[in-house]
Amino acid sequence: MNNRRIGEAFILGALLCIGLTLLGYLISGSIIRIKALNRTVTVKGLSEREVPANIAIWPIKFSEADNDLNDLFSRIQRNNSLIVQFLKKNGFKDQEISISAPAIMDRQAQGYADPNKIKFRYSGSSIITVYTGDVDSVRKTMKKLVELGKEGIAISGQDYNSKTEFLFTELNKIKPEMIEEATKNAREVAERFAKDSESKLGKIRHARQGQFSINNRDSNTPYIKKVRVVSTVEYYLSD
Repeated sequence: MNNRRIGEAFILGALLCIGLTLLGYLISGSIIRIKALNRTVTVKGLSEREVPANIAIWPIKFSEADNDLNDLFSRIQRNNSLIVQFLKKNGFKDQEISISAPAIMDRQAQGYADPNKIKFRYSGSSIITVYTGDVDSVRKTMKKLVELGKEGIAISGQDYNSKTEFLFTELNKIKPEMIEEATKNAREVAERFAKDSESKLGKIRHARQGQFSINNRDSNTPYIKKVRVVSTVEYYLSD
């Protein structure tokens, strides 16, 4: 009977050893697989395009000065009419043209001004703004402003408040293609990395689309825009 119990104990011990061995093998295999899943590479993909602006905002500002306030308003109204006529002659429509209220300043009302040194008491300015999708017409007409000078209108130089703007508002039309291009570029970079590290590129673990930026191509051509996006993609690597 003792021999029987010893035999049973031996068999039970053998089975336990086999079970523990298999369990250890399975656990080690799982650890290896987990470590393999943790092997990743993060790359960035770039997509850039140059596109023409599709909206132009063109403010035309002029200034006048006089000692008689009524005469000053009359001259401003005259100049506004001449500028509108000039714009219409060059193909712009009424709905593309807006006239702001004139800004008038009484120089004698300024506490720091010396009335004896002021030639004109009142000064005024007005801005006529063109908002249009015909960017080429704006660029061509800007070169003809000398015609307004011949009419006695002193066009002010462009400052912060009267600077011509060129906009690109059709990002949604090119966004899908640019995202695809950035993602493709990221994968090419990841494949080169995997090849250099003697690994194989796996599936995407995580992807993040960067923000689109729209800037002037350069300071001399604000009507040409550079659109840019960077996508960040993380891939799994395997042996």
